[in-house]
Amino acid sequence: MPMKKYVAECIGTFVLTFLGCGTAMFLGCGDTAGVVGTAIAFGLSVVAMAYTIGGISGCHINPAITFGVAISGRMSWKDAVGYWVGQIIGAIIAGAVLTLIVKVTGAPGAMGNPAGLGANGVANAGGVGGALLVECIATFLFVFVVLGTTDEKKGAGNLAGLAIGLTLILIHLVCINLTGTSVNPARSIGPALFVGGEALANVWVFILAPMVGGALAAGCWKAIAK
Repeated sequence: MPMKKYVAECIGTFVLTFLGCGTAMFLGCGDTAGVVGTAIAFGLSVVAMAYTIGGISGCHINPAITFGVAISGRMSWKDAVGYWVGQIIGAIIAGAVLTLIVKVTGAPGAMGNPAGLGANGVANAGGVGGALLVECIATFLFVFVVLGTTDEKKGAGNLAGLAIGLTLILIHLVCINLTGTSVNPARSIGPALFVGGEALANVWVFILAPMVGGALAAGCWKAIAK
């Protein structure tokens, strides 16, 4: 049933956002160790979910991936909307849980800071224009790998989840100090709603750029995979 897929996407996106953003919050990204640790957390979250819910929903857990898959004709637009709803709800729940943990434990959450709760920011990328460029390019690369490794005829089969997770680690290593690395609108929306301030004001950047990058990746893959 379609609803099972949507629920799986909700749970998977919760896990990605909770573990990835939680690591960014509590480990910190102020030094090399923090950046590497956060990158690994996001990548391993994707690997874990790929082998957990991949057989149910395909484990998109990212609206930009779903957009690319739909444009490629691999799923219906009705299902795409269901996936988006599930993904965003999962990320919002993760943001709420992280906020609760900060309040209950007194742990530093940097509330009101663009980096709080693992939220994304544009300042280190030189502003909105730089952040749009970085996120568009990064998402293009990420979704391109996703579409290629999961292609029924040309893909990597059971190794797809590992390849995708490792790619996400690499992307985070490049982009964390620029934008905090989104490449995933849901993962950005969840924390931003609770952080507010600049994070919420600029969240549109981390919705628009990944979706454009995902669409470009779909077009490119369709062009070379024929």
